[in-house]
Amino acid sequence: GSRKIYIRGDIHPDICVPMREISLHPTSGEPPVVVYDSSGPYTIEGAEIRIEQGLPSLRRDWVLARGDVEAYKGRHVRPEDNGFASGERLTPEFPALRQPMRAKDGSAVTQLSYA
Repeated sequence: GSRKIYIRGDIHPDICVPMREISLHPTSGEPPVVVYDSSGPYTIEGAEIRIEQGLPSLRRDWVLARGDVEAYKGRHVRPEDNGFASGERLTPEFPALRQPMRAKDGSAVTQLSYA
């Protein structure tokens, strides 16, 4: 079997990385294998899932504290975003809208720039 665990960051202890601890057969004599778990809240025991609210903004405060991003208005959904679908083929608009963020002028907000 396996179980979901969380590992706290050394630099940012307020950030917990979801991992999956996978037990090996007892005769192997090996410790459990730990791998990254990208399943989100859907595998948390007892989680109350509300699709219309979207995923929690776990890193929002951390991202804003860096001071290199800004929220902006974004844009409306265009027909080409949905493959020019219409009528019953049209996907309903998602109710939990958040303002998108972008890098401030002169900032690079990429994994590489933070590595």
